Amino acid sequence: MDRFEYVNELLPFYESLLTERQQQIVKLYYYEDLSLSEIAEELQISRNGVHDTLKKVQGILAEYEDKLRLNAAYQKRSELYEKLRGHADERGREIIDELEKMED
Repeated sequence: MDRFEYVNELLPFYESLLTERQQQIVKLYYYEDLSLSEIAEELQISRNGVHDTLKKVQGILAEYEDKLRLNAAYQKRSELYEKLRGHADERGREIIDELEKMED
């Protein structure tokens, strides 16, 4: 998995822990797919400032995940739901679906 995909996996868990400015830059880069130059122009900051913020955010997210393991736990639960689904009857699958909806 590349760095972009990894950050995208971590954002739902930890984005709210970032500063408002970091969140703004992250949303433009990861969700709206803007380039560094486009973000810099929109926010009236340097391209290097955008780059530095994104690098810092990557480190922050990785540190949160190392300590809290929320994404790892989510991935494991998803894997177990899928295994359980294969052994469940119709009602059991409905319950698994409800549990998965709670994850979102």
